[in-house]
Amino acid sequence: MKKLVALFAAVILTLSTFAACGGSSKLTAKVIDIELTSEDYAFGVDKTQPELLTSVNAFIAKIMEDGTFEEICNKYFGDGTPTPVTSATEDPGKNQLVVATNAEFAPFEYMEGAYYYGIDMEIAAKLAEYLGKELVIVNMDFDSVCLAVGQQKCDIAMAGLTVSEDRLEYVTFSTPYYKASQKIIVKSDCTEFDACKTAADVEAILNAKEENTKIGVQNGTTGQLYVEGYADWDFAGFPVKCIAYKNGSLAVQDMLNGNVDYVIIDSDPAKRITDAINEMQ
Repeated sequence: MKKLVALFAAVILTLSTFAACGGSSKLTAKVIDIELTSEDYAFGVDKTQPELLTSVNAFIAKIMEDGTFEEICNKYFGDGTPTPVTSATEDPGKNQLVVATNAEFAPFEYMEGAYYYGIDMEIAAKLAEYLGKELVIVNMDFDSVCLAVGQQKCDIAMAGLTVSEDRLEYVTFSTPYYKASQKIIVKSDCTEFDACKTAADVEAILNAKEENTKIGVQNGTTGQLYVEGYADWDFAGFPVKCIAYKNGSLAVQDMLNGNVDYVIIDSDPAKRITDAINEMQ
């Protein structure tokens, strides 16, 4: 009898310890509030349409000056109400603005039903109106948006794009319109970054890891370049295994499932993803 009691007590203790270490299905995620990078978002314009680039830059200047950009941002960061955006069917015979995007990057672009939402999508709708064109949105994988523009399949890429040298092979960048950064997402019970105050503090911890540590990223993003290393931006990379996902939500969910240790992604999507996933837990 004593053996059974002891065994039962051991099982209870093991389950309690497992839950405390994040084994519970209710485990959530949190964003470490330290900016790891400093980036500019811009739109990627078809190189063969210099007149479109001129118009896009004039439009960006206009919406920055007249308060339109601030009004759009307030819909996603403040108390405003997001406006749904619809896409027409692509028709070469019509006067259209064809936008390449990856609608899995809230709050910049995402979908609810048949409607597009997000800062970039609302800008796209107003840009098409400014140009007197019908808006067509083509949703694709993130690492295809610049290529689609470079191959003249789309006029412009609007997808939370960070300005980078390698993307200039495919597009010409507009005037930057948004400051961004990368942040690291961890399980809610993770404490190893709690004492960190700077990006260097976070990087010191990551540099001490080995290849058995896995970091999830969205495929083709700055987060992937940051983890793997990118000489043009002086990213040295880390001695870890980088796991690329189609979108950030899949990466965070896989982290909660125990398949990766951390996720690194753009700051604003990091918050939206963790908030959405935590609400479902």
